[in-house]
Amino acid sequence: MQRFESKTVVVTGGGGGIGGATCRRFAREGAKVAVYDMNLEAAEMVAAGIRDEGGQVQAFRCDITDRASVDKAVEATQQSLGPIDVLVNNAGWDVFKPFTKTEPAQWDKLIAINLTGALHMHHAVLPGMAARKAGRIVNIASDAARVGSSGEAVYAACKGGLVAFSKTIAREHARHGITVNVVCPGPTDTALFADYKEGAGNPEKLMEAFTRSIPLGRIGQPDDLPGAILFFASDDAGFVTGQVLSVSGGLTMNG
Repeated sequence: MQRFESKTVVVTGGGGGIGGATCRRFAREGAKVAVYDMNLEAAEMVAAGIRDEGGQVQAFRCDITDRASVDKAVEATQQSLGPIDVLVNNAGWDVFKPFTKTEPAQWDKLIAINLTGALHMHHAVLPGMAARKAGRIVNIASDAARVGSSGEAVYAACKGGLVAFSKTIAREHARHGITVNVVCPGPTDTALFADYKEGAGNPEKLMEAFTRSIPLGRIGQPDDLPGAILFFASDDAGFVTGQVLSVSGGLTMNG
């Protein structure tokens, strides 16, 4: 039996690099996967690839900053795939500028996507998990939340908030058999990281600096993340909750 056979898994930002890789891995391990993304075309592309491999999947347009959109997607998921067993909050967005060069409108968007969106998802999914006394939540934060990152002040603040929120929800819902854990990617070769490099003004120099600073000698790839995410979502992590795991090639090593 595969680890996630008969389990329904929701992945936000599922049309992107890390999200898509995570959806594919869950499907290969037997899950019924709900691919959530604002970009329905991107979500459908991921879903099509999973179907080609014989997986069970459905794509949903979901704007996590809009509670009505979240509720609609969650309801449709439960009707078509069944009660949600695993939630992976992966969707994110960033602006790469020194804090004093950012504007309040950008702060609002960063907070809405990187923090409030995850709150919407928890608020929509937790009651069902609590009623069934079972559930796994994996929140994707960032090493920026743990050690800071120049040019990402508000993003880092949101991700730091997500870490603190995750620990609190882990405490509140442990009695319901729900675990909540956090995966913090380091620099990973995604569209978001490409924007970060461009914002730095000298992408090649930045890439070289990052590669030198990572002990394992390379930038992360989207496929480097699903192993940690699926561990936290699995029965193997049934006694693990409120924890934060960095997947960064050793770039950060603090406890």
